[in-house]
Amino acid sequence: MTAIAEYRGSRELFANLALRELRSKYRRSVLGWTWSMLNPLSSMIIYTLVFSFFLRVQPKPGNPSGLHEYSLWLLCAMLPWNFYQNCVTGSIAGLLGNANLIKKTYFPRELIPASVIAANLVMHFIEMSILLVVLLAFGDWRALVFLPLTLVFILVVAVFGLGFGLLFSVLNVYFRDIEHFTSILFLIWLYLTPLIYPETELAHRTIGGISLLAIFKLNPFTDFAEIFRDTLYSGRFPGLGDTVYVIAFSAAILALGLYVFNRLEGRLAEEL
Repeated sequence: MTAIAEYRGSRELFANLALRELRSKYRRSVLGWTWSMLNPLSSMIIYTLVFSFFLRVQPKPGNPSGLHEYSLWLLCAMLPWNFYQNCVTGSIAGLLGNANLIKKTYFPRELIPASVIAANLVMHFIEMSILLVVLLAFGDWRALVFLPLTLVFILVVAVFGLGFGLLFSVLNVYFRDIEHFTSILFLIWLYLTPLIYPETELAHRTIGGISLLAIFKLNPFTDFAEIFRDTLYSGRFPGLGDTVYVIAFSAAILALGLYVFNRLEGRLAEEL
């Protein structure tokens, strides 16, 4: 109850931190927020050329939407992935970037990673809105029907990102290698997730007699990717197993992140 009261009393600070994050994102940039779409579009073009044209990787058509566009199939999962990655990397830099504020006054330190997630959530909503317009232009009206469900899972990704953001941000204060480690982690994680290639590429491959797809399914973002493709690209309900798994995993990571953060935040001012 004390923590909840502190959060309520810090609402204005939280809003100001989130607004500052949004304003500083593309400060002194000529293109401004246009970069928020140019970055994923450039990745989409590169991956489409490599995997769709050169390697001839083609996912199955959306069922029942009938969509068969690799670039749209890619963006439906790549945008949530970029959102999650930006949440974690931004949270890691958040505590270090607000060192002076932490040293001067007391407030719930969790607000800093949370404000980063809130700012990235606003930008992600803009990106997903543009993607939705493109999907509708291609005739995928079912994406509009499942939009409320898509919004729910975007919030689940935000919870997932907040959990890892709390965990890595506080560890990075004590061990500055975390920031460099996460750069390598996300690069490996990207290719261990069926984001740029379909799950069918893994279905018939095994390691030690174990299906490669079954191993990749342990990765929660494998299910996140499938869920967003179900609601946006295919226009159908996601699988119940995938839904339960990502919600449970996200809640567990948030609990772990809060636990570690609360254990280590006592000496943040001294370490910074």
